[in-house]
Amino acid sequence: MSYRVSLIESDVAFDVEPHETVLAAALRAAVNLPHDCKSGTCGTCRFKLIDGAVDYAEPPMGLEPEEAAAGIALACQARPLSDIVAEAEVMPSLLPDPIRCQSRIVSLEKLAADVVHLKLALVEGIDLAYLPGQHINIVLEDGSTRSFSLASRPSGDGTIDLHVRQIPGGVFTEGRLATLAAGDALDVELPLGSFFLRDDFRPLVMVATGTGLAPIKSIIEALMDDPAPPPVALYWGMRTEADLYLHDEILSWAEKLEDFRYVPVLSRPGEGWTGRRGYVQDAVVEDIDDIEEHAIYLCGSPGMISSAKSLFLGRGASVNHIYTDSFLFQHTRAP
Repeated sequence: MSYRVSLIESDVAFDVEPHETVLAAALRAAVNLPHDCKSGTCGTCRFKLIDGAVDYAEPPMGLEPEEAAAGIALACQARPLSDIVAEAEVMPSLLPDPIRCQSRIVSLEKLAADVVHLKLALVEGIDLAYLPGQHINIVLEDGSTRSFSLASRPSGDGTIDLHVRQIPGGVFTEGRLATLAAGDALDVELPLGSFFLRDDFRPLVMVATGTGLAPIKSIIEALMDDPAPPPVALYWGMRTEADLYLHDEILSWAEKLEDFRYVPVLSRPGEGWTGRRGYVQDAVVEDIDDIEEHAIYLCGSPGMISSAKSLFLGRGASVNHIYTDSFLFQHTRAP
């Protein structure tokens, strides 16, 4: 027996067959719901149940019990138990198609003790079109991939910037990266992912930990070309002052955006630190009373994203206006 899924605010509906998940049925019906990992871990495909019920073969890792109790479900794993009325974002169907091509290293530069700025140039003739916030895959010799967020807005010159955090034991970030030099070739797949700036009227809250700053940097730089950008608040969580590898550059963004606020938050600051302390998500709710009126972009550690989602939803944030990019699989998703 099939069940009907109806999406409020979009007048979209589709049928889900007994063997299908909500996401699989949506994609079969050419309804492009947000998604990424398709394994129930990243949480990108969250939607809100207004009426009806779903079940899972096993509890998905990317869904907190508090979220489930509040009616949040993951489309990539959820199977309907009845007809459903749901609140979910429907994305544009015409996203840039990913391609595989060769790139060459333009430069490698240390930004911090464990962060490398890697600039790549794609081979000539490639028409590079991507949405600020998306990521690429670097293809290794054995065919496996490592994913890195694009840290630069589309430039038109065929170059892209990556912020690569060197992870102890990382096959690419600690092993292969150390052997690379300017001029070396790397195979890449791009663009990928559904983390990108939505066309929305809401003020933006950008929350990052670590090199989760990279895709947010791409988005904010793109907003600098907007004649009427929305207000932007950037909260960047790090451990120590030395980890704030783009601190001075970020301070200069206020000169290019009319309403921009930058709040670095340190969990292990030195004695001389006079800024915010603690966890970055806590700083957000301390500052912003009307979180339900904002579009929220989260990128960084799975712990931060899980805690931030629960905290913000508990304060009334719209599930359809929280966008996430979690570094859950460090072997494949380590921007």
